[in-house]
Amino acid sequence: MNISPSLKKPRVSWQAVFSLLIFVFMYLPILVLGFYSFNQSPYSATWQGFTLDWYGKLFSDDRILSALQNSMIVAGCAVAISAVLGTLMAVGLARYEFPGKKLYRGIAYLPLIIPDIAIAVATLVCLAAFAIPLSLWTIVAAHVVFCLAYVGLVVGSRLTNLDPHLEEAALDLGATPTQAFIKVLLPELMPGIVAGCLLAFVLSLDDFLISSFTAGSGSNTLPMEIFSRIRTGVKPDINALSVMLISVSAIVAIVAELIRASGEKKTFK
Repeated sequence: MNISPSLKKPRVSWQAVFSLLIFVFMYLPILVLGFYSFNQSPYSATWQGFTLDWYGKLFSDDRILSALQNSMIVAGCAVAISAVLGTLMAVGLARYEFPGKKLYRGIAYLPLIIPDIAIAVATLVCLAAFAIPLSLWTIVAAHVVFCLAYVGLVVGSRLTNLDPHLEEAALDLGATPTQAFIKVLLPELMPGIVAGCLLAFVLSLDDFLISSFTAGSGSNTLPMEIFSRIRTGVKPDINALSVMLISVSAIVAIVAELIRASGEKKTFK
């Protein structure tokens, strides 16, 4: 008598189901946003056909272009300043001993965990106390606060994987401390510096809360312009602008992670 083998029912792992639900919860709103950015109807709630006109209109909108220019200036300046100060801070914390080092380390990385609203209010109060008028450059100063912490954190993690004897060998061969830093340490830190700068650039480009508290008249950034327009309802042009902003941020973040990972692989080799 032939006995057919019992068929085992496939078991669905609860971890897989939970992960799927999390991904749906995270990315479904972005997919819906992208879908309605191609909607021919000026109202996002109804679908009337596919079109790319909303993307084309963005490049002829003077307010959008002006806000984009302001965002690029703020992000570029904040990242440039943070790249220099953050690298020096990370090297100083990793290579040198001084009184209050642990306290300084905690204060330096505090903007990573402080709510944005607290940083925004504190910066605004400080500017008001010194009677500094709000402008585009006050936004830059406020963005340096958190960009500095992110650049320092990424560069510091890169430093932990480097051999500290490289600088000592350079000094033994006759190099000055400045030459050892520029010719030996800085090239090794460059992947971390670039990755940290790209990460800080994305965060600065996407910031709304701190920018809105420290912006002067006529110095709207791109997130501020988006917020001012959605008060009257979300239109397909705002959907298209949001999709482009999300895409650029994602690409920059992926490039930063690839640069950081490639730098770590070269270090371990």
